[in-house]
Amino acid sequence: MTSTPALHSDPSPIVACTISRNVQDFDLLIEDMEDLLGEGWGDLGFGEALAFLRQPDAQGLEFVALAIDEEDEDELGLLSEVIAAAKARDVKVVLIAEDVTPAALHQLLRGGADEFVPYPLPEGELAAAVERLRQRPAVLQTARSEAVQLSGGGDGVLIAAQGMCGGCGATTFAVNLAWELATVTKERAPRVCLLDFGLQFGSVATYLDLPRREAVLELLSDIDAMDGDSFGQALVTFEDKLQVLTSPADVIPLDMITPEEVKALLDVAREHFDYVVVDMPGTLVQWTETVLLEAQVYFALLELDMRSAQNTLRLKRALQAEELPIDKLRFVLNRAPKFTDLQGKSRAKRMAESLGIRLDVHLPDGGKAVAMAGDHGMPLASSAPKNPLRKDIAKLAAELHSIGQTDAEAA
Repeated sequence: MTSTPALHSDPSPIVACTISRNVQDFDLLIEDMEDLLGEGWGDLGFGEALAFLRQPDAQGLEFVALAIDEEDEDELGLLSEVIAAAKARDVKVVLIAEDVTPAALHQLLRGGADEFVPYPLPEGELAAAVERLRQRPAVLQTARSEAVQLSGGGDGVLIAAQGMCGGCGATTFAVNLAWELATVTKERAPRVCLLDFGLQFGSVATYLDLPRREAVLELLSDIDAMDGDSFGQALVTFEDKLQVLTSPADVIPLDMITPEEVKALLDVAREHFDYVVVDMPGTLVQWTETVLLEAQVYFALLELDMRSAQNTLRLKRALQAEELPIDKLRFVLNRAPKFTDLQGKSRAKRMAESLGIRLDVHLPDGGKAVAMAGDHGMPLASSAPKNPLRKDIAKLAAELHSIGQTDAEAA
């Protein structure tokens, strides 16, 4: 390995380069590049890379690995030029970042970086990223052929779901509510879109056994350029009835998208669908307020335990401190006590009174069938149609649809 690809001593062609301030700071990257390409790669500094990528010889490169850390954030302009020069030569860019702020990462991804891998490199992640780059032309062609064809002119109802604690069933609720809305009528069924805003560990794709498209990260990286076509390319269809925007294949920062970009995404979704169901992350982020203000209904799921009670109280205080509309919250008690459990029902009543909330919806415990449905990638309506939880969610969907139809007729 030498400082420039042109001086490499091995006769094998150079197919890739690392670009960094000092590649010795990224020893794991050196090891992975050697394992992946042997001697068929070189190393460049930022200035050298910009000059080399503007030469015709750069067209022989398959990809470059741009490795940066927090010290390089002052050079974002130069880094963006390097990415632009690589894209002009049709060279793929893998961005490898250590301790870089989300804003800087966002800027470089929007500038054209094709893949993002955190440093220290997870085992085999660089090889997986390169393999995705090699498959991308075929994937993009498939995505274009399978892109959901959307029709505009709508003003969809926005429904959000957020859990007050981990494991309280918010994603299960969002997935099954979206499916019940999509199948609420046999004729002229409403158009429904399910958005997984759990950008880091969202599991909607798992619960419906759907692929995570590369187009999702591309969409989120450049929402300013989004239109109906690009939005449709990022969607995947479940059973020809439900359209889903899954979470990205890779972990990305929750603040990679801004409140303005989230609103733009919601506006496009509402324009093309009758109902838009959003599965929110378990934590509050800067764009939680955006979804809350835009939503017609914001379901907050909790259980009959101390975790839920404490977190609900924290949420109330946070919303009141910011003077946000807490009345939009519809509290859903999941795994609610059975009708004959008088002691449990009394506990639920006392908890609601002490928190100063109203438990608008009581959902029964669906038992093992719920976990089995998620593991098999099926909604409860398909795997356990007689399950009591499925029946109550279907009833709720029918009520929401009935209210929506009444409002539309009144308008």
